[in-house]
Amino acid sequence: MKRSGPLFTLFAGLFLALVMLSLNATTGSGTSSYGNIGDSGSSAAPTPSPAPSKGKPSTAASTPAPSRTATPPPDSSYAGRTKDDRASVAISLKGGKAIAYFCDGRTQEAWLKGDVKDDGTMRLTGSDGAKLDGTLRGNKVDGTVDVRKKSWQFTAAKAVKPSGLYRATTEVRGAKFDGGWIVLQDGRQVGIVDSDGTPAAAPPIDPRTGAVTVNGTEITAAPAVP
Repeated sequence: MKRSGPLFTLFAGLFLALVMLSLNATTGSGTSSYGNIGDSGSSAAPTPSPAPSKGKPSTAASTPAPSRTATPPPDSSYAGRTKDDRASVAISLKGGKAIAYFCDGRTQEAWLKGDVKDDGTMRLTGSDGAKLDGTLRGNKVDGTVDVRKKSWQFTAAKAVKPSGLYRATTEVRGAKFDGGWIVLQDGRQVGIVDSDGTPAAAPPIDPRTGAVTVNGTEITAAPAVP
Protein backbone atom coordinates (compact mmCIF):
# COMPACT_ATOMS: atom_id res chain seq x y z
CA MET A 1 0.00 0.00 0.00
CA LYS A 2 2.86 2.40 0.61
CA ARG A 3 4.07 1.94 -3.07
CA SER A 4 0.78 3.13 -4.63
CA GLY A 5 1.54 6.74 -3.89
CA PRO A 6 4.77 6.95 -5.95
CA LEU A 7 3.23 4.95 -8.81
CA PHE A 8 0.28 7.24 -8.89
CA THR A 9 2.56 10.17 -9.06
CA LEU A 10 4.58 8.53 -11.86
CA PHE A 11 1.49 7.77 -13.89
CA ALA A 12 0.18 11.25 -13.38
CA GLY A 13 3.45 12.67 -14.62
CA LEU A 14 3.45 10.42 -17.67
CA PHE A 15 -0.14 11.37 -18.46
CA LEU A 16 0.70 15.04 -18.13
CA ALA A 17 3.70 14.56 -20.40
CA LEU A 18 1.56 12.82 -23.01
CA VAL A 19 -1.00 15.63 -22.88
CA MET A 20 1.73 18.26 -23.38
CA LEU A 21 3.24 16.33 -26.30
CA SER A 22 -0.18 16.04 -27.87
CA LEU A 23 -0.79 19.77 -27.50
CA ASN A 24 2.64 20.58 -28.97
CA ALA A 25 2.02 18.27 -31.88
CA THR A 26 -1.38 19.83 -32.53
CA THR A 27 0.01 23.37 -32.29
CA GLY A 28 2.93 22.56 -34.58
CA SER A 29 0.76 21.01 -37.23
CA GLY A 30 -1.59 24.00 -37.08
CA THR A 31 1.25 26.41 -37.43
CA SER A 32 2.67 24.36 -40.28
CA SER A 33 -0.74 24.25 -41.92
CA TYR A 34 -1.14 28.06 -41.83
CA GLY A 35 2.44 28.43 -43.02
CA ASN A 36 1.76 26.18 -46.01
CA ILE A 37 -1.29 28.26 -46.97
CA GLY A 38 0.79 31.42 -46.79
CA ASP A 39 3.60 29.86 -48.80
CA SER A 40 1.14 28.61 -51.37
CA GLY A 41 -0.38 32.10 -51.71
CA SER A 42 2.99 33.82 -52.11
CA SER A 43 4.41 31.38 -54.62
CA ALA A 44 1.37 31.29 -56.91
CA ALA A 45 2.03 32.87 -60.30
CA PRO A 46 0.31 36.26 -60.62
CA THR A 47 -2.74 36.22 -62.82
CA PRO A 48 -1.85 38.18 -65.96
CA SER A 49 -4.02 41.24 -66.46
CA PRO A 50 -5.98 41.12 -69.69
CA ALA A 51 -4.39 42.97 -72.58
CA PRO A 52 -6.26 46.15 -73.51
CA SER A 53 -8.68 45.40 -76.27
CA LYS A 54 -8.00 47.19 -79.52
CA GLY A 55 -10.90 49.39 -80.45
CA LYS A 56 -12.18 49.75 -83.97
CA PRO A 57 -9.92 51.99 -86.03
CA SER A 58 -11.23 55.51 -86.23
CA THR A 59 -12.66 56.36 -89.60
CA ALA A 60 -12.61 60.12 -88.99
CA ALA A 61 -9.10 60.61 -90.34
CA SER A 62 -9.61 58.32 -93.31
CA THR A 63 -12.94 59.82 -94.37
CA PRO A 64 -12.24 62.28 -97.19
CA ALA A 65 -13.52 65.79 -96.72
CA PRO A 66 -16.50 66.60 -98.91
CA SER A 67 -15.39 68.17 -102.18
CA ARG A 68 -16.45 71.70 -102.91
CA THR A 69 -19.01 72.09 -105.56
CA ALA A 70 -17.78 74.37 -108.29
CA THR A 71 -20.00 77.40 -108.76
CA PRO A 72 -19.90 79.77 -111.74
CA PRO A 73 -19.57 83.53 -111.22
CA PRO A 74 -22.86 85.23 -110.28
CA ASP A 75 -25.20 86.50 -112.98
CA SER A 76 -24.42 90.15 -113.64
CA SER A 77 -23.53 92.74 -116.28
CA TYR A 78 -20.40 94.84 -116.85
CA ALA A 79 -19.80 97.87 -119.02
CA GLY A 80 -16.80 100.07 -119.73
CA ARG A 81 -14.49 101.70 -122.22
CA THR A 82 -11.38 100.65 -124.08
CA LYS A 83 -8.06 101.97 -122.83
CA ASP A 84 -7.82 104.45 -125.73
CA ASP A 85 -11.42 105.60 -125.01
CA ARG A 86 -12.45 104.98 -128.62
CA ALA A 87 -14.95 102.19 -128.06
CA SER A 88 -17.08 100.53 -125.41
CA VAL A 89 -17.38 96.93 -124.21
CA ALA A 90 -20.27 95.34 -122.33
CA ILE A 91 -20.52 91.80 -120.99
CA SER A 92 -23.50 89.94 -119.58
CA LEU A 93 -23.08 86.75 -117.51
CA LYS A 94 -25.70 84.12 -116.77
CA GLY A 95 -25.34 80.53 -115.60
CA GLY A 96 -21.65 80.29 -116.49
CA LYS A 97 -22.24 81.69 -120.00
CA ALA A 98 -21.33 85.12 -121.36
CA ILE A 99 -22.34 87.40 -124.20
CA ALA A 100 -20.32 90.51 -125.04
CA TYR A 101 -20.62 93.46 -127.36
CA PHE A 102 -17.85 95.67 -128.70
CA CYS A 103 -18.93 98.93 -130.32
CA ASP A 104 -17.32 102.21 -131.37
CA GLY A 105 -20.68 103.88 -132.11
CA ARG A 106 -19.91 104.36 -135.81
CA THR A 107 -19.05 101.30 -137.90
CA GLN A 108 -17.05 98.89 -135.73
CA GLU A 109 -18.98 96.31 -133.72
CA ALA A 110 -18.84 92.66 -132.77
CA TRP A 111 -21.03 90.26 -130.79
CA LEU A 112 -19.17 87.53 -128.93
CA LYS A 113 -20.16 84.62 -126.69
CA GLY A 114 -18.69 81.71 -124.76
CA ASP A 115 -18.22 80.12 -121.35
CA VAL A 116 -17.02 81.65 -118.11
CA LYS A 117 -14.82 79.41 -115.95
CA ASP A 118 -15.21 79.14 -112.19
CA ASP A 119 -12.06 81.24 -111.70
CA GLY A 120 -13.64 84.13 -113.64
CA THR A 121 -11.64 83.72 -116.85
CA MET A 122 -13.42 83.79 -120.18
CA ARG A 123 -12.54 83.39 -123.84
CA LEU A 124 -15.37 84.56 -126.08
CA THR A 125 -15.54 84.35 -129.86
CA GLY A 126 -17.57 86.01 -132.62
CA SER A 127 -17.83 86.21 -136.38
CA ASP A 128 -14.92 87.17 -138.64
CA GLY A 129 -12.35 86.00 -136.05
CA ALA A 130 -13.45 88.36 -133.28
CA LYS A 131 -12.38 87.24 -129.81
CA LEU A 132 -12.38 88.52 -126.25
CA ASP A 133 -10.11 87.34 -123.43
CA GLY A 134 -11.10 88.61 -120.02
CA THR A 135 -10.88 87.91 -116.31
CA LEU A 136 -13.52 88.75 -113.73
CA ARG A 137 -11.98 89.98 -110.46
CA GLY A 138 -14.25 91.50 -107.86
CA ASN A 139 -16.60 93.94 -109.56
CA LYS A 140 -14.85 94.38 -112.90
CA VAL A 141 -13.64 92.54 -115.97
CA ASP A 142 -10.23 93.33 -117.43
CA GLY A 143 -9.10 92.01 -120.78
CA THR A 144 -8.52 92.51 -124.48
CA VAL A 145 -10.83 92.31 -127.46
CA ASP A 146 -9.72 91.69 -131.06
CA VAL A 147 -11.93 92.87 -133.92
CA ARG A 148 -10.88 93.06 -137.58
CA LYS A 149 -7.23 92.45 -136.79
CA LYS A 150 -7.12 95.25 -134.22
CA SER A 151 -6.73 94.77 -130.48
CA TRP A 152 -8.08 96.90 -127.65
CA GLN A 153 -7.52 96.69 -123.93
CA PHE A 154 -10.58 97.38 -121.81
CA THR A 155 -11.97 97.52 -118.29
CA ALA A 156 -15.67 96.94 -117.69
CA ALA A 157 -17.10 97.70 -114.24
CA LYS A 158 -20.24 96.15 -112.81
CA ALA A 159 -23.35 97.66 -114.35
CA VAL A 160 -26.58 98.16 -112.43
CA LYS A 161 -29.77 98.82 -114.35
CA PRO A 162 -30.48 100.88 -116.30
CA SER A 163 -26.81 100.61 -117.33
CA GLY A 164 -25.81 97.43 -119.18
CA LEU A 165 -26.16 95.72 -122.54
CA TYR A 166 -29.27 95.88 -124.77
CA ARG A 167 -30.21 94.34 -128.10
CA ALA A 168 -33.08 94.42 -130.58
CA THR A 169 -33.40 92.03 -133.50
CA THR A 170 -36.46 92.41 -135.69
CA GLU A 171 -37.69 93.43 -139.11
CA VAL A 172 -38.38 97.07 -139.91
CA ARG A 173 -40.24 97.88 -143.17
CA GLY A 174 -39.12 94.65 -144.78
CA ALA A 175 -35.48 95.01 -143.77
CA LYS A 176 -33.66 92.86 -141.23
CA PHE A 177 -32.70 94.99 -138.31
CA ASP A 178 -30.13 94.24 -135.59
CA GLY A 179 -29.26 96.86 -133.01
CA GLY A 180 -26.91 96.85 -130.04
CA TRP A 181 -26.60 99.39 -127.23
CA ILE A 182 -24.19 99.82 -124.34
CA VAL A 183 -25.50 102.06 -121.57
CA LEU A 184 -22.61 103.16 -119.38
CA GLN A 185 -22.82 103.85 -115.66
CA ASP A 186 -22.79 107.62 -116.23
CA GLY A 187 -25.75 107.41 -118.62
CA ARG A 188 -23.81 107.69 -121.88
CA GLN A 189 -24.95 105.39 -124.68
CA VAL A 190 -22.96 103.78 -127.49
CA GLY A 191 -24.64 101.67 -130.16
CA ILE A 192 -24.93 100.61 -133.77
CA VAL A 193 -27.95 99.53 -135.78
CA ASP A 194 -27.43 97.27 -138.75
CA SER A 195 -30.14 97.36 -141.39
CA ASP A 196 -29.65 94.70 -144.07
CA GLY A 197 -25.88 94.76 -143.56
CA THR A 198 -25.46 98.51 -143.41
CA PRO A 199 -24.19 99.74 -140.01
CA ALA A 200 -24.98 103.20 -138.63
CA ALA A 201 -24.91 104.97 -135.30
CA ALA A 202 -27.89 103.90 -133.20
CA PRO A 203 -30.48 106.35 -131.90
CA PRO A 204 -30.70 106.44 -128.10
CA ILE A 205 -33.01 104.09 -126.25
CA ASP A 206 -35.04 104.70 -123.15
CA PRO A 207 -33.19 102.47 -120.66
CA ARG A 208 -36.24 102.25 -118.40
CA THR A 209 -38.44 100.71 -121.12
CA GLY A 210 -36.01 99.85 -123.94
CA ALA A 211 -38.13 101.86 -126.39
CA VAL A 212 -36.35 103.27 -129.45
CA THR A 213 -37.54 104.68 -132.75
CA VAL A 214 -35.76 103.47 -135.89
CA ASN A 215 -36.70 104.81 -139.33
CA GLY A 216 -39.97 106.10 -137.93
CA THR A 217 -40.85 102.75 -136.35
CA GLU A 218 -40.79 102.22 -132.61
CA ILE A 219 -39.22 99.00 -131.42
CA THR A 220 -38.14 97.70 -128.04
CA ALA A 221 -34.60 96.75 -127.06
CA ALA A 222 -34.26 94.18 -124.26
CA PRO A 223 -31.35 93.41 -121.93
CA ALA A 224 -29.03 91.02 -123.75
CA VAL A 225 -28.39 87.73 -121.94
CA PRO A 226 -26.52 84.57 -123.00
